Amino acid sequence: MYRSKLNAALLAGVALAAISHVQNVAAQQSGDATALDQINVQGEGRSDAAGGKGSGTAPVQGYVPTATTTGSKTNTPIKLIPQSIGVIGREQIDDLGVRKPDEAVRYSAGVFAQPFGEDTDNNWFYIRGFDATQTGVYRDGMQLYNYAFGNFYTDSYLLERVEVLRGASSALYGGGNVGGIINYVSKRPLDYDFGQIEVGIDNYPTAFAAFDINKVVPNDLVTKGDPLPPVWKYRVTGKLEGGDGYSKHEDGIRGVIQGAATYSPDAGTDLTVYASYQHMDQKHGGGDFLPYYGTVKSTQFGRIDRDENFSEPDLDKFERQQAMAGYELNTDVNEMWTAHSKARFAYSHVDEVQLYAFGYQGPPFNFNPQPDATNLLSRINFDHDTEAYSFTTDNNLVGKFATGGLDHTLLFGVDYKFYRIDEVQSSNRFPLAATPISASDPDYGAAQPLRGRYIDEASNLNQLGVYVQDQIRFGNGFIGTLNGRYDRVWIDGKYKAIPGEDTGEDTDLNKGRFSGRAGLGYEFDNGVVPYVSIASTFNPLLGGNVVGNVAPLPPGTTRTPFKPETGIQYEAGVKYAPTWFNGLFSAAIFDLTKKNVVVGPFQAQTQLGKVRSRGVEFEAQANLTENWKFLGAFTAYQLKILKDDIAANVGDQPFLVPEVIGSAFLDYTVTTGPLKGVSGGAGVRYIGKSEATQPNTVKVPDATLFDAAVRYEWDKYKVSLNVTNLFDKRFVSGCQGINVCSYGEGRKALVRASYTW
Repeated sequence: MYRSKLNAALLAGVALAAISHVQNVAAQQSGDATALDQINVQGEGRSDAAGGKGSGTAPVQGYVPTATTTGSKTNTPIKLIPQSIGVIGREQIDDLGVRKPDEAVRYSAGVFAQPFGEDTDNNWFYIRGFDATQTGVYRDGMQLYNYAFGNFYTDSYLLERVEVLRGASSALYGGGNVGGIINYVSKRPLDYDFGQIEVGIDNYPTAFAAFDINKVVPNDLVTKGDPLPPVWKYRVTGKLEGGDGYSKHEDGIRGVIQGAATYSPDAGTDLTVYASYQHMDQKHGGGDFLPYYGTVKSTQFGRIDRDENFSEPDLDKFERQQAMAGYELNTDVNEMWTAHSKARFAYSHVDEVQLYAFGYQGPPFNFNPQPDATNLLSRINFDHDTEAYSFTTDNNLVGKFATGGLDHTLLFGVDYKFYRIDEVQSSNRFPLAATPISASDPDYGAAQPLRGRYIDEASNLNQLGVYVQDQIRFGNGFIGTLNGRYDRVWIDGKYKAIPGEDTGEDTDLNKGRFSGRAGLGYEFDNGVVPYVSIASTFNPLLGGNVVGNVAPLPPGTTRTPFKPETGIQYEAGVKYAPTWFNGLFSAAIFDLTKKNVVVGPFQAQTQLGKVRSRGVEFEAQANLTENWKFLGAFTAYQLKILKDDIAANVGDQPFLVPEVIGSAFLDYTVTTGPLKGVSGGAGVRYIGKSEATQPNTVKVPDATLFDAAVRYEWDKYKVSLNVTNLFDKRFVSGCQGINVCSYGEGRKALVRASYTW
C-alpha cells in the first residue's frame, strides 16, 4: 500500500518563550510555599500519579474530563491550558462502540479520521488539515514514531483515554505534526479490585473476546487514621478477535495482551512496569486505491462495488508481530518537588503482500482515470518486509512554589528518542505490471510477474531535547504559560542498490533547533477562561531526495537529507467549565503555517512546499443531568498551498481533507422505573467536500452519516448494540489523486455482552 508515501504533515519551529527567573527560590520557600488550587502536578502525592480522581490520566467520569497531562506534561485542568485540547474517556469509547482509536475521535473537533475508510491494520488521523499519522501519535506522552511501514499499532481496548492536542506541540515533545498530536493513555493498575470479560460480534462477521482484570494487595498500615494506598497493584488486559472483514475475501485473526504492575512503597512513590505483545495475521480489504471514475462518479459500467476486493486472495497477507515494555516512576523529592521518569522500548515486524488497483487498463500507458470497453483495472503488485525499533525516555522535575506574588508550577526535563527502520519494498515495473482485473466481475488466480526491489534501507533517528515550562498564576485570575525547548537531531540512512551492495551513508543530518510556546489566559469565577497563545514547531524527517534519479539508485549516490519541517501557530480561544452542571465547552480560532513541506513525485522530491491552515473549532462535552449526556463538535478551516514546485498548485486546497467537519451525539439513560438500566444514544456526523486532485480539478462530495446505540445494564451484566452509518450511506471518504480514492465504511452493527465484578 502506497499511502504511507504521503509525507506526514509535520513541522517544527523557531521562537523561544521567556522563562520566569527563579533564582533563590529555595530560600524564599522555606515554610511559605503556596498551594495552587488549579494547577495540580501529577505525582504530587501518589494518588495523582496512580491515576486517582482528578488526575490527568485517571478514568473520565461520564463524557467530561477535568484534567490532562497531554497539554503541559503536568496534571493540569484542561480549561487552564492555553491551547485547544480534547479528551475521549473510556465511557465515551464504550458508548460509541469504538473498535479502533481512529473511531474514537469521530465526535471530536479538528480531527478528520479514517480517510481511507475501513482499515484494520493502521489508525489514520488528520488534525487541522495535516497528517498526524506518522509523527503525531504518542502513547503515554512518548512518541510512537512511524516512517513508511515501520509503524506501531494500538488496540483501543488497551486504552483509558484518547487525547487530542490541537496545534503546535514541539515545545513539549520536540517534534510532532504541526496540526496537532494524538496521545493514547494506557490502562494502568487502579486502587481497587475489579474484573471484566466481554464478547462481541459484528455483521461482517468479526467476533472478539476480551478481559480486563485489576488486583490490589492492601497496605495494612494506617497513617493519621487513614490506610495507605496499596503496596502492589496489578492489571492484565487482553483481546482476541477474528473473522471476516467488510470486503470480500478479507479475513484474519489478531490478539494482544498487556500487563502492568505498580509498586508503591510509600505515599509519595510509585513505580509501574508494563509489557505488551501483539500478533496480527490477516488479509486486506479492497475499498481503497480505487479510481475517481467508478467511485465518486459513475461510468458506463456504473460504480465499483464498495465491498469488492481486487487483491489476490492466495497471495495477499498482512502479518504483524509487535512488543512493548517500559516503566513509569513518580516520586516526591520533598513537599515542593516531584520527580518523574519513564522509558519504553518497542519493536514491530510487518510482512505484507497486496495487489491493489491503480486506474484502468488501456493505451497508452495503463493506469488511466477512466475505463475502456474492457472495464479492466490496472493493478500494482507490492510487498514489503519491515522492522522498526523504538526507544524513548522522558525525565523531569516539577516544583510548586511562590515568588513575589506569582504562584509557579515549574517543569524542566530532558528526553531522548531513538528510532530505526530496516525495510525492503518491492513492486512491479512497466512493462511487467501485475495482471489486470475486471472492475465489475473480478476473477482471481492469474500468475503474477516477479516483484523487483526498489527500496532497501536502514535509517536511524536520534533526538535529544531539554525543556522548561512555567505555569504562573497571578493577579487574581491570570494564568501565564511559558515553554522553551532545545533539541539536537542526528539522522543517518544507508541504502542498497541491486544486487544489494552498500551505497554508503546516503543521508546524514546533524541539526539543532529551538521551539517555544507562550500563552496567557484569565479564569473568571463563573468558569470562563479566555486565552491567547503562540507556538513554534519543528519536526525531523527521515529520508531524502534524489532529484533526477529513479530507484533503485546506483552505488555511490548521495541523497540530500530532508530538513526538519517548521511552522508557527497563533491561537485564541475561550473555555468554559460551568459551575452549575458538569460540562466542558471550548471555542478556538487558529492560524498555522507549515514550511519545508516535501512535495513532488517519489524519488524526485523537494522541500519547496508551504501550506497554511486557518479556521475555527467548537467542542462540547457535557453530563447534562443524571440521565443526559451530550457531545458536539464543529470545525471549519481554510487550507491553502502557499508554495509548491508545481506553480498550478499554488493557491489550491490540498487534496483528501475536508474543510468542514461537524458532529453531535446525545445519550439518555433511564434511572428509575421498570426500564431502569436501559440507555441509548443517537449521533450525526457531517464530512464536508474535499478536493480529489492536485491541482484542484474535481471534488469529493460531502456526506452525512447517522449512528445509533442501545444498551441494557443490570446487576453485573451489560448488553449493547451499536450501529454506525445507520442508513448504509454510500460515500467516498477521500481521494489523494484521480486514481486513489477510498470508500467510507458502510453500515456496521456491533453486539456486545459483558460481565463485570
